[in-house]
Amino acid sequence: MSPTPDFTPSTTWSEIIGPDEAARYARQADRIAAVQNAKNAAYGRGRTLHRKQLLGLTGTLDIADGLPEYAAHGLFASPGRREVLVRLSSGGTDRAPDGVPDIRGFAIKVRGIDGPGALGGTTSVQDFLLINQPVFNMSTSDDFVGLVHASLKGRAGIAWYALRTRGPLGAPSMLASLGATVGRRFTGFATETFWSAAPLAHGPYAVQVRLEPVDPGPPASSKDWAADVAHRLAAGPLRYDLQVQFYCDESITPIEDPTVDWPTPYVTVGHLDLPQQDPASEAGERVQAEAEAAAFDPWAALADHRPLGEIMRARKSAYRTSQVGRGIR
Repeated sequence: MSPTPDFTPSTTWSEIIGPDEAARYARQADRIAAVQNAKNAAYGRGRTLHRKQLLGLTGTLDIADGLPEYAAHGLFASPGRREVLVRLSSGGTDRAPDGVPDIRGFAIKVRGIDGPGALGGTTSVQDFLLINQPVFNMSTSDDFVGLVHASLKGRAGIAWYALRTRGPLGAPSMLASLGATVGRRFTGFATETFWSAAPLAHGPYAVQVRLEPVDPGPPASSKDWAADVAHRLAAGPLRYDLQVQFYCDESITPIEDPTVDWPTPYVTVGHLDLPQQDPASEAGERVQAEAEAAAFDPWAALADHRPLGEIMRARKSAYRTSQVGRGIR
């Protein structure tokens, strides 16, 4: 029999920061800007990725009481209720119909915070950016940004990028993996699990984040994702458990490799509640406009929850570039 893995939360994690990262991220920012400018010309000013907002919603996050010491840090240091703004989105650079396969995003902005920020100074918000995938498909930010830039030329551009970076033997495998990721079956925002897919700090520990629906009910009856959520909210609230899983060992919970699905157990640290609301009402439309105008950013965070790993470090400049492209200074 193989030994039982030790899933004890550990503070021995570390980041491996390359000496060329600043230069690489500057080059990536130029490519992000090129993609955003091209899509702005087609659709009007908007985000580089997750351009299509499906819904903006309000809710509350209740921090769980009685958490173990290793889980009670930062936002979760003490129980209480926080107001949140939620943005549901499709992940692509286009405003594609809902039926087109895509990554789906569930972004949460926790408000009413006052503490040291991940970017220095203080922060009044804690953002969690989650997707319906437990891991990233690409292991490095160079690969990811290169793929996004290649997508400007459609499927042919993506195929050429795969051939150029993986060669004739590796390209089919890369394209198949991309197809499986984007084409993953999606049943609706009320029924799916969402993940951070990359780590962040949790005080002296490191975690990944998951949002798990409570009593999700049946899958959406159509691929109109916004209408499905609105229909459910007309009948009652939607509830989710916010959970974290902890780094324990570099071999099974690596900080720098976002393609590894951590096997460690989850701890529920909060409960997200989306109360009954009508997104089509006057108040609902104001919320949707607010969510669309807001900057959701993994680096809009407490220092206790600063993003970790190469992909997350790259997102610092990438998200800032996208925000500037939307006119956010």
